[in-house]
Amino acid sequence: MTERPYVLLSAAASIDGYIDDNTSERLLLSNDEDFDRVDEVRASVDAILVGANTIRRDDPRLLVRSDDRRKRRLDAGLTESPIKVTLSATGDLDPTSKFFSTGDVAKIVYVPTSAISEATDAVGDVSTVVDAGPTVDPGFILEDLAGRGVKRLMVEGGGTIHTQFLSAGLADEIQLVVAPFFVGDSTAPRFVGDASFPQSPANRMALVDVQQIGDVVLLRYLPKAAEHA
Repeated sequence: MTERPYVLLSAAASIDGYIDDNTSERLLLSNDEDFDRVDEVRASVDAILVGANTIRRDDPRLLVRSDDRRKRRLDAGLTESPIKVTLSATGDLDPTSKFFSTGDVAKIVYVPTSAISEATDAVGDVSTVVDAGPTVDPGFILEDLAGRGVKRLMVEGGGTIHTQFLSAGLADEIQLVVAPFFVGDSTAPRFVGDASFPQSPANRMALVDVQQIGDVVLLRYLPKAAEHA
């Protein structure tokens, strides 16, 4: 059996744990220096995963921005940017979104059997649509990506996706940036939702690095099972 990819979960949140607000504008939780750090992390992985709701809310490109980093990837025989991955329960996806319309890289969409027809009609011409079975399980995604040669996966959210990977014990590393302000709106998207997490008071994670980056702080955690990584 192919070993599953190393999963690096990346997020930025306010002090009170929110990853966005409820305005129509994108909430900037970080700064230019940290955006460059994230770009370096993106350049180091084989694939980047976000949920379909993140595509609808933020319209991310998920591409490596730095010319030097893109060149280093090409020199190593890789594509300029990592594979893009998403999952959707309904197949409601827009082929004109930047996820699908930018970057000469593979795009993979995981959907349940019930959404195969809708997803294929919507984005089948611009991505590989994968039938994940009755529900889209993170473990299935990792197994399938391993079969496609993915060794390092960066998970960039949103909150539902973070919750699924963390509660399933499938995050090997968490890189959490904390922004120096509060959102203060209980209806706004949070870093994670309600779930039973193996990372509990009785099973604390290892804090292995703390780094100030301008006015934000980067906290790097390893779940106990991944301390050797």
